[in-house]
Amino acid sequence: MADITGFLKIKRKEAGNRPVNERIYDFSEVEQVLNSEDRMLQASRCMDCGIPFCHWSCPVDNLIPEWNDLLYKGEWKAAYERLNSTNNFPEFTGRICPAPCEHGCVLNINREPVTIRENEVAIVEKAFSEGYIVPQPPLKRTGKSVAVIGSGPSGMAAADMLNKAGHLVTIYEKDQQAGGLLRFGIPDFKLSKAVVERRFQLMIKEGVIIQTDAHVGQNISAAEIIENHDAVCIATGAGHPRSLNIEGNDLKGIYFAMDFLTNQNKVTSGIMPYDENEINAGNKQVLVIGGGDTGSDCVGTAIRQRARSVVQIEILPKPPGEREAGNPWPYYAKVLKTTTSHEEGCERFWGLSTLRFVGDGDILRGAELEEVKWEYEGNRRIMKAVPGTRRIIEADMVLLALGFEHTVLNGLLEELSLDLDGRKNIKVDGSYATSRRKIFAAGDAVSGASLVVNAISSGRKAAREIDKFLRI
Repeated sequence: MADITGFLKIKRKEAGNRPVNERIYDFSEVEQVLNSEDRMLQASRCMDCGIPFCHWSCPVDNLIPEWNDLLYKGEWKAAYERLNSTNNFPEFTGRICPAPCEHGCVLNINREPVTIRENEVAIVEKAFSEGYIVPQPPLKRTGKSVAVIGSGPSGMAAADMLNKAGHLVTIYEKDQQAGGLLRFGIPDFKLSKAVVERRFQLMIKEGVIIQTDAHVGQNISAAEIIENHDAVCIATGAGHPRSLNIEGNDLKGIYFAMDFLTNQNKVTSGIMPYDENEINAGNKQVLVIGGGDTGSDCVGTAIRQRARSVVQIEILPKPPGEREAGNPWPYYAKVLKTTTSHEEGCERFWGLSTLRFVGDGDILRGAELEEVKWEYEGNRRIMKAVPGTRRIIEADMVLLALGFEHTVLNGLLEELSLDLDGRKNIKVDGSYATSRRKIFAAGDAVSGASLVVNAISSGRKAAREIDKFLRI
């Protein structure tokens, strides 16, 4: 297992990021790479743990100690094969996963975990550059066909697994290009779309069929899909955004975060001309409401669009700088997170509730905010306003990064009349089967909005169940 004393001799070394004064002028990826020798030394820090909590923390069950050992020994191809055995798309998770594995790393007890995420992406990129990754279409087809509706990470994972099992898979994607959240929701400075396209081209060469501009439930009927395929997997994500039902929410200048990010991704990829993007932060005072990763992506994008100023607010209290007693290792550390976007120039505030939007006629001019504190009443956490703290923050653009409530209900789900759970997501049983025969579902459409790595895991599990169903 790598070098069992490596962690004593080698300090954690991250690849680092491009300089702020350089990267804010383009949408190229921010994160840099280490040379192969340094990367192998970082892998040597993975010690022979009695219980590998990194593996326990990983939603796709990556065999982390095993491929770290192989990486340390310079066996890059074998390391990739071990990595690929549990994760279809390590080039995605290696770039954008919040790395729960590193939070569970035994060395994180001293806040010096192994650079697991960076090691992962280094392995897969080496595999691509050295030609270890080549199209591998199935040797034999089963004669069964599967429709996967949605081409985000869960749909991609399900399609990849089912195709490898020998079934003929067709992905139906409503947008002009496939990728879902990976293509249109995540900025290029975190995940280059060339990386996404590279994977899709590989899947196509392996036999996966991709139909874009195919909005099932809109320009294609669900009945037609069901009739033409032996099984259907719905992987449409959780696309219904959470809004603020407050005074002034219809003013011009208020947008959902995903619309803002999608437009910029379309501009960056050349789908949309720059001057046709109506949701542009250039020379505007931008207020981002929501403190999560989507809000951070809005911050970085607004800065690159030359916003005059960017403020990000969160209704919850400011997280602690270090783990608290109720959040012990090896659980994910609920601590303050400062992203590369925050480093680029952004004011951040916590414990602020948005009361109303104010405007001049129908034009947004700002938001009235109020400080709140959080207290426990029994086991319930209660939000209470702090008297005398109301104030108005000037803004001529507001981006709502409040997450998603549930999957989109009109169109496809309306036509199918599938059973939903209490949160209005698709209800499935332990086999990922819905309330209608031969229709399955996976990813955020089932769980609600979650991580890309969780979506991949869900797509893989659903694919196994669909394969069992098709072989009965």
